[in-house]
Amino acid sequence: MTDVSRPSPDLAIAAHNVTLTLGSDKAPVEILRGVDLEVAAGTSVALLGPSGSGKSSLMAVLAGLERANGGSIKVAGLDFAAMDEDALARARRGRIGIVLQAFHLLPTMTALENVAVPLELAGIPDPFGRAAAELEAVGLGHRLAHYPAQLSGGEQQRVAIARAMASEPAIIFADEPTGNLDTATGHAIIELIFARRAALGATLLIITHDPELAEHCDRVVVMHDGKIEERAA
Repeated sequence: MTDVSRPSPDLAIAAHNVTLTLGSDKAPVEILRGVDLEVAAGTSVALLGPSGSGKSSLMAVLAGLERANGGSIKVAGLDFAAMDEDALARARRGRIGIVLQAFHLLPTMTALENVAVPLELAGIPDPFGRAAAELEAVGLGHRLAHYPAQLSGGEQQRVAIARAMASEPAIIFADEPTGNLDTATGHAIIELIFARRAALGATLLIITHDPELAEHCDRVVVMHDGKIEERAA
C-alpha cells in the first residue's frame, strides 16, 4: 500500500482525499468531495469539466490560495495542508506561477513594473532586469513602458504570463487563460504558455474548456460534482 504521507519526489503535486466546504454551518456547500490527484514533475495536465464542477476551487487549493477543509496536499515538496495563510503566501513565492482569465494588472503600473514589483517584493535579485528579460521572451520588449490601458487584450495576457514566469516557478497554474481572448490571439497565447513552460521545465496544470488546448497536454483529468471522474491519456 502506498504511503500517501510521503509522496514520490518525482511528484510536483500529490493531493489525497481533499475536501472543501464553503457557506455557513447551517447551509454548507460541498465544493470538493474527496479529490485524489497526483501530477508528475515536469508534465502538463489539462483539467476539464462543466461549470461548477470544482475545477477552479481545486486549483485554488493546490496553488495555496484557498485552504482545504481536509485531506493531504503536498505541492513542490511542501505540506500545504499544514500551513496557515501567511505560510502559504511565502510558499508560493518563487515556486508557483499563476495565470488567470482576468489579467489582474495594476492600471497605474507599466508592463515592466507589473512584472518587476512582485519580484522585488519577493526579494528576488535584479527584479527589473529579470522582468525586462521575461517581457522580451513573451514578445513585449518594445512595450515595457506601456500601461495596461495602452495594451491589447492579448498583450495584457502576455504581461500576466511574464509576471507568472519571471520567478522561474517549478509549477504553473493557469485558469482559462484564453477565456477573454479571440480565437487567433488565444492560439498564440496557448503556444506561448507551452513554450515558456518548456523553457523552464515546469509542471503545468491548466483549466480549460478548449479541446485544442487540452490536446497540448500530456494528460487530461475530468472533474464532475467535486470529484475527479476520469483520467484520459
